[in-house]
Amino acid sequence: MSQRIFVDRKEELAILRKDYAEKGKSLFVIYGRRRVGKTELIRRFTDGKGLYFLATNEGDRENIRSFQGIMAAFLRDPGIRGGLYSDWFSFFSMLSANKTFQERYRKSKLVVAFDEFPYLIEANKSIPSVFQKIYDTFPDEAGVMLILSGSSISMMENEILSYRSPLYGRRTGQLQLNPLKFRQIKDLIPLGFEDLCRTYFVLGGVPDYLLKFDQNLSFWDNVFEKILSKGAPLYEEAEFLLRTELREPRNYMLILKSIAKGNNKLGEISDYTGLDKSMVSKYMDVMMSLELISPEIPFGAPEKFKRRLYRITDPYLKFWLRYVLPNRSEIEISRSHDVLERIKEDFGTFSGEQFEQLMRELVVDGIIGRPFSKASRWWGRNRAKSPGKDMEEIDIVAYSAERDELLFAECKWSGRRTSVDIIHRLKEKSKAVIKQRPNSRISYAVFSKSGFSGNIGVTDTDTLLMDIEDLRKSLEKMKK
Repeated sequence: MSQRIFVDRKEELAILRKDYAEKGKSLFVIYGRRRVGKTELIRRFTDGKGLYFLATNEGDRENIRSFQGIMAAFLRDPGIRGGLYSDWFSFFSMLSANKTFQERYRKSKLVVAFDEFPYLIEANKSIPSVFQKIYDTFPDEAGVMLILSGSSISMMENEILSYRSPLYGRRTGQLQLNPLKFRQIKDLIPLGFEDLCRTYFVLGGVPDYLLKFDQNLSFWDNVFEKILSKGAPLYEEAEFLLRTELREPRNYMLILKSIAKGNNKLGEISDYTGLDKSMVSKYMDVMMSLELISPEIPFGAPEKFKRRLYRITDPYLKFWLRYVLPNRSEIEISRSHDVLERIKEDFGTFSGEQFEQLMRELVVDGIIGRPFSKASRWWGRNRAKSPGKDMEEIDIVAYSAERDELLFAECKWSGRRTSVDIIHRLKEKSKAVIKQRPNSRISYAVFSKSGFSGNIGVTDTDTLLMDIEDLRKSLEKMKK
């Protein structure tokens, strides 16, 4: 299903329009994971400026026939339909000499968009070379903007964007389309703020996933019908995503399962999977490039920090690995209701983890009234405590280079109010980090779903307390 609602891609459209405004021919590359909204972005941009073509895996001849029909209809030149072309270069050689085509791109720049371009490459490995020749045949002053788009990130990077690609050096612009941020999805799925959070915890910002949820159903009914039921649109999507991107999905799945079970260190993952550490590192590098997982180091640690942890970046994939994959046998024999009840029991813990990640994103974007350059977790040893009890961590340490400000924050997604005593513990833990930047401005925050208990009035002026209603109001201000 294509995305029917177009939400907040202003920056991406501006980048495309800037390339379009340049005189002469141009070649623009768009790539990003499945369902992220590439097709809708291209269609929105192309509307009135040119034509959109969705490639298939049927091979050159069938794709050329389809493209002939679309081009003929767009230019209102039935003569373009004539002739049988077995290769793209022959067809475009004819098209370049066509007077209607020439008149059209001289009148105003003509966009020709090829979506799912990797399908053409899969059927014909020489396609990058062919399209390089096609592009080179257009005169430099020709008003033609060629867009190549694809969901296979690895193939787009290796076959089109890499130095060894024949198309390298031809492109005038490129754009990796990422999932929407939390603050962008409110217009896509108009829900109450808590349900919006829970939906984001499960689906992230992938537009097509979000549109699968039925606004007339409750959150848990949507989880049951759209994810936990056989034949549901998001029941097998994770496996399809991995098969699309990865050549050895079995080993990748083993690594992801290991991380989902809490094995966050390279050695733990190697032990669980039975794969050599060097092999695990190789697979992990691929998944990091696809933004399926990400490494985590404590705030302030050097980039070469060796004891890094690995986490699953994508919310939907994390939810699927945690709750769907281990329960496939029960779902297959129609015991999804039992699975749902177990998910509900554990969902508070899952939501707490996701809430921390969400608040790091929102802190950077300016949820507390000012943005930050970066935000991450911090952990380390408190040598004043006894071994086994000396590890401490802070949910969020954010830094603004512009203001030289450090923010320390804790996140609580619970049905109970959070005691304001948490501030005293936060300030004590933060001393280890403050030593690294003694001259920085320091501030503190606590984000609590259910509010606070205790004497809130005695909190210092450098401390901000925000409950879910405060977050909702602040988000509305950010959108204006």
